[in-house]
Amino acid sequence: MKQKAMILDQPAINRALTRIAHEILERNKGVDHLMLVGIKTRGVPLAERLRQKIKTIEGVDVPIEEVDITLYRDDLTYAADRGEPLVNRADFKGNINGKKVILVDDVLYTGRTVRAAMDALIDFGRPAQIQLAVLVDRGHKELPIRADYIGKNIPTSQDEIVVVNLAEIDDTDFVSIFQK
Repeated sequence: MKQKAMILDQPAINRALTRIAHEILERNKGVDHLMLVGIKTRGVPLAERLRQKIKTIEGVDVPIEEVDITLYRDDLTYAADRGEPLVNRADFKGNINGKKVILVDDVLYTGRTVRAAMDALIDFGRPAQIQLAVLVDRGHKELPIRADYIGKNIPTSQDEIVVVNLAEIDDTDFVSIFQK
C-alpha cells in the first residue's frame, strides 16, 4: 500500500474530538443519562478521550463501556478473508436501559460495523436513544446509517483505505489515506 495523504495529525484529531464533545453536550443538554460506548478496537480509546474532554468541560465522569461486535458481524467470513482483526467479545457491565448511548468508532464506511454494534447494544438492554460519533466518515454506505457527530468527512474511492492510528494502540496519532 502506498500512502496518498495524511488527513489528520495529532493536534487535528484533538481539535476534532474537542468539537465532538461540545456537540454531544449541546445536543443532549448536558450529561444526564449519557453513556459512551466505544466499538473495539479504536472506538474504545476515542470514547475514553471524549469522556476526558466531557469531564473537563462539565466536571462529570460519564459512564463508559466497550462493545465487541465480532459475533454480530454479517460479513465475518469476508472480514477474516481480508485479514481484518477478529477480537473476543468483551464483558459489558453497564446498564444501558433508558440511557442516551453515544456509540463511538474511528471510521464510518459501509455502516455494517455500526449495525452490528447496535444489534449488540440491544442485546444488553433498551437504550432511550443511540447516537453515533465517528472520527472519520469516508462515504460508501451500504446501509441507511449516518453519524450524528463527525470529526472529518473524507470522500474516498473504493480503491483507497483510511488508516487511523491512535497512541493508545499504535504509539502515534494520525489519519491517512492509502492506495490499495
